[in-house]
Amino acid sequence: MRFHKYHALGNDYLVLDPADCAGKVPTVEEIVKICHRHYGLGSDGILFGPTLQPDGAFGLRIFNPDGSEAEKSGNGIRIFARYLWDTKKAGDAPFKIHTPGGLVTCVVREGGKRITVDMGSVSFRAPKIPVTGPDREVIGEKITVLDREFTFHAATVGNPHCVIPVPEATPELAQKYGPHIERHPLFPNRTNVQFLSAIDRNNIRIEIWERGAGYTYASGSSSSASAAIAHKIGMVDRDVTVHMPGGVIEIGIGEGYAITMTGPTTPVGVYAMNPEVISQQVKL
Repeated sequence: MRFHKYHALGNDYLVLDPADCAGKVPTVEEIVKICHRHYGLGSDGILFGPTLQPDGAFGLRIFNPDGSEAEKSGNGIRIFARYLWDTKKAGDAPFKIHTPGGLVTCVVREGGKRITVDMGSVSFRAPKIPVTGPDREVIGEKITVLDREFTFHAATVGNPHCVIPVPEATPELAQKYGPHIERHPLFPNRTNVQFLSAIDRNNIRIEIWERGAGYTYASGSSSSASAAIAHKIGMVDRDVTVHMPGGVIEIGIGEGYAITMTGPTTPVGVYAMNPEVISQQVKL
């Protein structure tokens, strides 16, 4: 297997083109070994594509480092768009990518340095996210985790998010409470978790616990959901810069909470994974 590695604000992914692995989708065990920081190449996930789609768009599957499959990843989509542009499968004109979380449109800008993605519309309805209980907008509800009760808001931009406003978003909050909120019974498909604090009407700060990946430096879908929630509850206007440990992503909030995300990508290198490592019976 040959992989192209990129990072988006420190959130790194391996792109696995079906042409580089005879079309074979890696198993859960292989994904875990490949993504392992010490025994494998190390990454926050694998982007498998492009796959053939009937409408001529590019198909993408997104795998977390624990082997689970994600519906959507904003950083992953930007990286995949950059890979398509780098390999001349796509050009400067807008192009579409199918993900399990919905169809997105991408534009590569500034010679590949920045990518704009139309992420689709955010929904706050419980059945779509999903969140247990009746059909409602999940805004301003309570959740108790370990030793604290939080007020949270939930949303989906093709994948689930739990956003918790706090006076100061810190890595410690995400690392302590994130894994418990991710698997809380309220969220039947688990959830991504963001702790959010406002800087001003156009800037927010978030700390992220990513479903299936853990604490992460940056996330495009988390930025999208957090900005939408912040606007929904009156904290910010429609143009929002999201600050994360890895850097910033720019979010535009349109009518019906249609999200436009713009951020950077950086190529790291091309790697071949040793088959002996993939086949090793090492318990990770």
